[in-house]
Amino acid sequence: MNVETIREYVLQKENVTEGFPFDEETLVIKVKNKMFLLLSLDETPLRFNVKCQPDKAIELREQYPQTVLPGYHMSKKHWNTIVLNGQLSSKIILQMIDDSYTLVAK
Repeated sequence: MNVETIREYVLQKENVTEGFPFDEETLVIKVKNKMFLLLSLDETPLRFNVKCQPDKAIELREQYPQTVLPGYHMSKKHWNTIVLNGQLSSKIILQMIDDSYTLVAK
């Protein structure tokens, strides 16, 4: 999965916008003007931050310790950083993005 695949997927969702409010390397995706996905464009492998229920965030970190990390530069309680190193299926990745969107869109 790459940046364009993720970007195209999220931009199809309702009330989603994108921009670079912090720097030119961090693509921020918002729903109703609130962040739900941050993509680091200059990292290899690709990584992104998503919002998550606190209990689920811990569960995912324990289940995928090399791939799901506490949110970089974000609240560690509510955000995870996902490293796209080939260990997660597209289905799991998209589910985490969907969960983040739903949490923030409420």
